[in-house]
Amino acid sequence: MTQGATEVVDLLHASGRILAELIAADRDIPPFPRSTRDGYAVQVADLAKVPATLTHVGEIKAGPQPGTIPPLNRGQAFSIMTGAPVPPGANAVVMVEYTSLRNRSVEITRSIEVGENIVAQGAEARRGTVLLNRGERLDHAAIALAASVGKARLRVFVRPRVAVLTTGDEIINVDAALDAKSGSMQIRNSNAYSLAAQIQEAGGVPVILPIAPDEPRRLRQLIQRGLTSDLLIMSGGVSMGRYDLVEQVLAEMNAEFLFTGAKIQPGRPVVFGRVRSLGAGAPATKLMKSSARRKKSARSLYQCFFGLPGNPVSTMVTFELFVRPMLEAIAGMRPRPLQFLHARLKSEIRVNPGLMRFLPAALSGEYEHSQVELVRWQGSGDIAARARANCYIVIPPDREHTPAGDWVAVMLR
Repeated sequence: MTQGATEVVDLLHASGRILAELIAADRDIPPFPRSTRDGYAVQVADLAKVPATLTHVGEIKAGPQPGTIPPLNRGQAFSIMTGAPVPPGANAVVMVEYTSLRNRSVEITRSIEVGENIVAQGAEARRGTVLLNRGERLDHAAIALAASVGKARLRVFVRPRVAVLTTGDEIINVDAALDAKSGSMQIRNSNAYSLAAQIQEAGGVPVILPIAPDEPRRLRQLIQRGLTSDLLIMSGGVSMGRYDLVEQVLAEMNAEFLFTGAKIQPGRPVVFGRVRSLGAGAPATKLMKSSARRKKSARSLYQCFFGLPGNPVSTMVTFELFVRPMLEAIAGMRPRPLQFLHARLKSEIRVNPGLMRFLPAALSGEYEHSQVELVRWQGSGDIAARARANCYIVIPPDREHTPAGDWVAVMLR
């Protein structure tokens, strides 16, 4: 993908995409003073004393023909529906619950203030106001907003391609038959599929590569293949074991490591860096000669990669913390902070201090009664426990004991 490349898609297929244009109001929103209740359009001065009886002069529904609504005079009331235009001369709408209609008159038992139950013309947005900015992810509300200003097609950023490379002699394809002798030691390649799902959720297109064995030559070939995508994610091979070869091979490729390791659990041995692009071997001065190449940023001369731990929960956590923000940036999304919420802890937690912990947990309850508790798990290889969880409890590195009832940070996903 060329950095910043865009395409036009139908509105129906734009959900989840990153907007590549500004969307502005094509007229005032609402385009007329709008009633927010079923009731009666009135003049407030007529209700200085209640109960008051006004003359019922007609009904206004949503979508009337222009010029068909007469002005409201003193002592009169129009029955009006939610969403209908307020007639000229009216300055409030009384809810129907406070009225009773008898023949050609309506009795009103409640006083009201100017502007009550009316949204003024242009109160939501004036014509020309920017409603959606370039770089915003299009959710259902943004789709509705685009539809409301007549945008049947939208320009969006092309989804980045993200290569997924799983490493390790013990890893086999999901549909492969277990070996009769060593089957009990083999691990199905679940990480590739969990990463592919997370990539899709973040707005990318996953490209699953063949499994890389613990052999430097083949590993290097597959890394080079992965670096032709917009981003490369490797799972496994980044710890300190004898056969953890990813960092070694990348170092031989003159990779620049921007960080190696993070003080978190699970996911401590995460790696991030970049490698000079395969087509960027010439000196930078030569690359900048043509007018087309002058437009390339220095960043485009490099391909970025992540090396994630092989344990499944570690892979999932490090993707959310490190890969998702990078992928969203490549996809054209405006930067945003990681989002957390807070809930009361159901049962106490004790951990060794020193690392920030992201522990699989279950968030339950409703409204202000939300509670969260750890899911029983057997470490960062326990996929079943993670599947039972719906969030992570975040424990700061200086916290050893968190008693039940304390408010704790919660990361969803």
